[in-house]
Amino acid sequence: MTPTEMTPTELTATELARQIYAKSYLRGEFRLRSGQISNEYFDKYRFESEPALLCEIARHMAKLIPPKTEILAGLEMGGIPLATALSLATGLPTLFVRKKAKEYGTCRIAEGTEFAGKKVLVIEDVVTTGGQLLLSARDLRGAGAVVEDVLCVILRSKESPWTAESLRLHSLFTMEEIKEAAARSTL
Repeated sequence: MTPTEMTPTELTATELARQIYAKSYLRGEFRLRSGQISNEYFDKYRFESEPALLCEIARHMAKLIPPKTEILAGLEMGGIPLATALSLATGLPTLFVRKKAKEYGTCRIAEGTEFAGKKVLVIEDVVTTGGQLLLSARDLRGAGAVVEDVLCVILRSKESPWTAESLRLHSLFTMEEIKEAAARSTL
C-alpha cells in the first residue's frame, strides 16, 4: 500500500495540527528530556503510530526539506519513524542515529547508507531545548556528515541553542500553532 492509498484525503496544515493535538496532547506532570517539568506534553508515539497521520505528517514535512539534502537522519527513537516515512515520501535514503554508538558489531553512531561528505538533514519529533539534536549533529559531523539543518514536527521552545552550532531548525509546527488550531476547532 502506498502512502497515497493510506491517506485518501489530504489534510490542510490546520487540520493536521488539530489531529496531532487530538491524538497526542496530554495534560499532567511530565519530566522532559531536558529535565524540565511541564504540565503539558505531546506524546509523539501517539501520532507516529497512526499510519494515516504519519503519512500526512511526512507529506507536509517533505515540503520543508532543504534543497540539496542527500540523506535523512532519524534520531533514536522518535525521529526514526518520521525519517522512514519521509524517505518513502521523497525517495531520499535514511540513516538511523543512535544516542551513543553501540559497543559491538559495527560500533557506529548511525546505521544505514554511507553518509561521509553528504548533506544530511537531521529529523526529530519534538524539540524543547534541542539537547539531543545538538549531540547527534556533532556526532554525525564528527563521522564526516555535512549537517546544516534539522527538521522537527513540533518545536516547543523559542530558545535557539542550535544557532550556536550553525544549525538551521525547521519545524512543521510550533507548540503554539498546534494549540491555536485545536482551540479554533472548538469555537
